[in-house]
Amino acid sequence: MTQRRLHGVEFDAKSFARGNCLNKWRVKSLDSILATAEKKSLTRSLGAFQLTMLGIGGIIGTGIFVLTAEAAQLAGPGMLISFVLSALVCGLAALCYAELAAMVPVSGSAYTYSYATFGEILAWIVGWALVLEYAVAASAVAVGWSGYMVGVLDNFAGIKLPAELVTGPYAGGIINLPAVVIALAVTWLLVLGTKESATVNSVLVTVKVAALAAFIFLAVPAATADKFEPFLPLGATGAIGAASIIFFAFVGFDAVSTAAEETKNPQRNIPIGLIASLAICTVFYMLVGAGVIGSYGAQPVFGPNGEALQPGSPELVAQCKTFAEATLPVVCSNEALAHVLRAIGHPGIGNVLGLAAGFALPSVVLMMMFAQTRVFFVMSRDGLLPGMLSKVHPKYGTPHVVTIITGVGVAISAAFFPVGQLASVSNGGTLCAFFFVSLAIMTLRRTDPDRRRAFRTPAVWIVAPLAAAGCLLLFGFLSFVAQMVFFGWAAIGLVFYFIYGRSRSNVARGITVVGELDPNVPPQGVAPLPGIHTPGGKDA
Repeated sequence: MTQRRLHGVEFDAKSFARGNCLNKWRVKSLDSILATAEKKSLTRSLGAFQLTMLGIGGIIGTGIFVLTAEAAQLAGPGMLISFVLSALVCGLAALCYAELAAMVPVSGSAYTYSYATFGEILAWIVGWALVLEYAVAASAVAVGWSGYMVGVLDNFAGIKLPAELVTGPYAGGIINLPAVVIALAVTWLLVLGTKESATVNSVLVTVKVAALAAFIFLAVPAATADKFEPFLPLGATGAIGAASIIFFAFVGFDAVSTAAEETKNPQRNIPIGLIASLAICTVFYMLVGAGVIGSYGAQPVFGPNGEALQPGSPELVAQCKTFAEATLPVVCSNEALAHVLRAIGHPGIGNVLGLAAGFALPSVVLMMMFAQTRVFFVMSRDGLLPGMLSKVHPKYGTPHVVTIITGVGVAISAAFFPVGQLASVSNGGTLCAFFFVSLAIMTLRRTDPDRRRAFRTPAVWIVAPLAAAGCLLLFGFLSFVAQMVFFGWAAIGLVFYFIYGRSRSNVARGITVVGELDPNVPPQGVAPLPGIHTPGGKDA
């Protein structure tokens, strides 16, 4: 038998050649992936209540703070329907995600699932899409943070920053400097090895929930019915378009999905945790939306000739400049919730809400960038990306190369693009991943029906097709720019794959080792609650 050694790993060259001919799609062995999971099994300690709280902590906050104005510009008061539609698609995808997370409880999530079902090239597309999701999402949150902090400095401290330095070219500015600063600051912290604790995360979740609860308490009683008319100023398509953006506000439910391995009676508790957390967050978001609409109004701004204007477009920015500050529509505000509170007679609480957003949102940027380094690391470990990306700093013990590359990319995107466009682009990557997860679960039910599943998706042949269809629907209503960015990014990725990854991947070379327990693997982000393990991986 001919034995060869590559990177310290022995393999049978003849078996490799024979397998490579048979395995043209390069499907990674699920057994080799699960061999790792068996070495790091976790104690089943989570019940339905803990899962629900975990889901609320992962979902609530970011999107509702920064995307309310964009949703209102597309749907007006009809954005309430958008919340429900986004939650429905997320719920269906989450049920599919949960079964795969329980079957394959290792890092890489949708990328790993696709590798084990559809093969290397589709896994590459999904992994490449996840890069787009996490990095651009971090940029979107950085821009949202900038809007709130600029408003707080202006209204709370009397410091008015030059407009040229707080907005990108799309709004007549030069650069969004605060967004760049926060992105680079988080990058620096990650290089140094800063890790949040579950207790800190829990405090930040409490701050976000308390700020939104205060908004609901003050804004909803001030609502009047006339502000809800017309309910769908741009028709049903406007509500679906808004759902494709507000979808960003629900991403985070995977904290529940990936905790299946740690859940007591997962067949019962996973659906309860998913559905309860999504239902509670949807009601919460709808109350916030109702407060914005009913107390202040959320009608879209139209162009000089009555034409609809896209969120974040130069035309909308120009039209917004025709309004006085006192009558500025909510769709024109970079800090929608704080702006509403100030306008209805609660300026102090509005400033406090802005401070809460400024305090809590940087942690989201950190976790998004943390997740980004994790995806890069897994793809680099599989040989699809250069090994230098998984280099660990000799002093700080962090993957500094990939962290710096990610940080620079996040800062550049945040510097020049509006939050709505960034969220739409990020959603394109997320929807791609969820779409393939929905297909993967059906494929594995056919190809590997006897595999042990800690959780089985109920009514899978209804749930999974509906989840896939929902992802396609929302993707179809993303802005044209977001769709083109997604396909352009995918094309760049495919070129890189055929130039580099196809010939260097571990599967191509017959290496089946999954180095999940490598001591240099960077940790995943921590769970939003103290005393709970990091879902699906090592604790940070």
